[in-house]
Amino acid sequence: MALQEIRLGRVHNAEGARRAILDAAEEAFARHGFAGARIDRIAALAGYNKSLIFQYFEDKLNLYTEVLKRAIQETEQIRANLLSPLFLDESIASDPRRFKAFLESMVRVTFDFLADHPKLSRILVWEMADGWQTYTRISAQFPQAGLEPVMRVCRKAQQAGLLRSDFLPIVQLTIAQPICLVYLAYLPIYQQTLTGEDLTSPASLARARDYIIDLILAGSLTGPNAG
Repeated sequence: MALQEIRLGRVHNAEGARRAILDAAEEAFARHGFAGARIDRIAALAGYNKSLIFQYFEDKLNLYTEVLKRAIQETEQIRANLLSPLFLDESIASDPRRFKAFLESMVRVTFDFLADHPKLSRILVWEMADGWQTYTRISAQFPQAGLEPVMRVCRKAQQAGLLRSDFLPIVQLTIAQPICLVYLAYLPIYQQTLTGEDLTSPASLARARDYIIDLILAGSLTGPNAG
């Protein structure tokens, strides 16, 4: 039974225990940020002894790293499934219609992922508030390869005159994430102000996503491509 642990008097396998701890940690980091989340609180939420957390993850920073790694791996898989065909044919960077569709896909995927992962979104908001100090300490452990195809396509689009600005192309192409994140983070305030609106319904979220898509395309693309 080397791959099993005892939880509340019952036998559970190590993979299930690890997943439960990561789920509890994600909840705690979303509620309290990295600094405010306590290992004993995470252990209680997971239903395991905190010594098991140290056994699996060594310390809180490594646990935090694994929580973010899990989310990043999911993001990379979604990007691979939806956007890799676009990266494989880089002639998109000189085709206004297809490049516009590419940007639309990028923003749509980003918004939907953040909307579907509110705990991760809150963790990212905590990071922003803290100046990304914790993330900076562990960023070298996260894959960066996924950005290179994006940067390459965007540089070619800039050279082809499809982008309105000569500002850093990678920033132009990834700015959708902070815009989407800030909108979703502000939803409670919007909801409090606009009491007659249900801004969290699927229809309202889709409308907000379409607005953000239009906003980014209008600010990024040249001429008739922007509309």
